[in-house]
Amino acid sequence: MKKLIRIPRDAKLPLLGLVQVGCIDRGTNLIQVRATTRCPLNCIFCSTDAGANSRTKVTEYIMSLDYLVDGLKDIVMFKDSHKLEMHIDSVGEPTTYPKLIELVQSLSEIKGVDVVSMQTNGVLLSEDMVDELEAAGLSRINLSLNAMKPEKAKMLSGREWYDVTRIIELAKYIADSKIELLLAPVWIPGINDEEVLRIIEFAKAINKNKKWPCLGIQKYEVHKYGRKIKGVKPLSWWKFYKHLEEWEKNFKIKLKTGPSDFGIYKVKRLPYIFKKGEKVRVKLVAPGWMANEMIGVAENRCITVVGCDNMIGETVTARIIRNKDNIYMARIG
Repeated sequence: MKKLIRIPRDAKLPLLGLVQVGCIDRGTNLIQVRATTRCPLNCIFCSTDAGANSRTKVTEYIMSLDYLVDGLKDIVMFKDSHKLEMHIDSVGEPTTYPKLIELVQSLSEIKGVDVVSMQTNGVLLSEDMVDELEAAGLSRINLSLNAMKPEKAKMLSGREWYDVTRIIELAKYIADSKIELLLAPVWIPGINDEEVLRIIEFAKAINKNKKWPCLGIQKYEVHKYGRKIKGVKPLSWWKFYKHLEEWEKNFKIKLKTGPSDFGIYKVKRLPYIFKKGEKVRVKLVAPGWMANEMIGVAENRCITVVGCDNMIGETVTARIIRNKDNIYMARIG
């Protein structure tokens, strides 16, 4: 049983520094908003090994709504841009967040935020929730749909109860709403090739988008702590895009997409606080996402400190081993 940590408004955990929860700035006008780590599925290709059957994750997190929104307002002021996108994503499933509607509403009301988007696997969605998200100001849903055939879809989701016919119904409902719909299948070579082609046909049939592409096919990748499918080797990026080009010709639809297709551009990024190799005094304040890790705090940034456990309240010296995109990891010593 994984620990569940609720991060309250008066938490001593900064919003920046962690990959699993808080927010991430990668130097563009898009800010990733991560309010929860939980997920009801157990997808066999999951890059983060999320869900109840995770072999690597020992802690789940849920952010306080007010704490998250207040911090994001400060980031918007720093960015000083009037076309920011707040993208609600997760290492798990965003719809497990109990105050999702309120989060969308609050983000859509921040001056300078032009787009509020969200990723989801759809299993916790309903027509009523779609209506509420539409009223709250959600601009786009990126829906994970990896197969059209029920048995294949169940196999990929890792759940016998997964009902892809229900997800298909919801996709149609979203397409008929004011929320734009992007179908985002993960293409796993040799596993769901034909299913991806069916998804392309389905997307074309229901597409009513006016601003953004209706498809965002993702390349299957193998990650160090993610789930790996035995016997499946990821394609090179060259081969992946070559296939997309062929499908574009066959289906007469845009499949090769990039940041410009979604209005994403570079703007000033939040400053890096620590350099790789730097030694830092870190106060350990919470259990880490994985075993033998803890979350530490230094200079208004969270730092995942590896090589320690059960040391809450202690201050240690750790060497920074990762700082990309203000996501910090350090090792004691």
